[in-house]
Amino acid sequence: MQKVKLPKVFKKDIVPLTDDQVKEFLKIVSTDEIYGTLLKVIVFTGLRLGEAMGLTWDCVDFEKGALNINKQLQRRPRKDGGSTLTSVKSGKPRMLRPAPFVMDLLKVQYTEQLMQKSRAGEAWIGWNNEKEHKKSLVFTNLDGGYITPKRVYQHFKSAAKEIGAPNARVHDLRHTYAVLSLQNGDDVKTVQENLGHASATFTLDVYGHVSDKMKRDSAARMEEYIKRLNASGT
Repeated sequence: MQKVKLPKVFKKDIVPLTDDQVKEFLKIVSTDEIYGTLLKVIVFTGLRLGEAMGLTWDCVDFEKGALNINKQLQRRPRKDGGSTLTSVKSGKPRMLRPAPFVMDLLKVQYTEQLMQKSRAGEAWIGWNNEKEHKKSLVFTNLDGGYITPKRVYQHFKSAAKEIGAPNARVHDLRHTYAVLSLQNGDDVKTVQENLGHASATFTLDVYGHVSDKMKRDSAARMEEYIKRLNASGT
């Protein structure tokens, strides 16, 4: 096998949304009754789509402002039993402490889900009582059932086209979160843990080179340091 020449690995370019695009995206998806909150949560938590769709209310701690990410919703054909909850991609659960904005979104989602159940009446297939509700999915369709990646994709692509990012993918929202976190001063270790990466090295390899703003900010900090040295007579 030593004589086998391995093919080159070409990394896909990461294209996160810009600040202006994020602002416009939030405005557009705010009118989306079913998928809007889900997409907002992904932008500001970096959750994988399956993790967001598999989030259950017992993993949302409003008192501590924390999310326990311990499973994902895996899409399967009906002949194989349909969608099911499985462990997260890394196999290792993680605890997130998102911005209060995210927790407020989830509080509204909780109330909205109660209203959806009331409107659906006998057609509701989600949970039947408060005990079941606490362990049910956070994000469902209007009947309380599973939402599908295909539907999320369609709604996302519609919004992405409106903000001038027609080639964006749902997964780019996760990339957007990572870059925004780094730009706003989060250390790599924190970003790694929030994203559920196996190591900080992997996070650096993926995101360490994507932001010109980070490089400009670094240069500005060094310039301020040099000025302080000169001011002290060094």
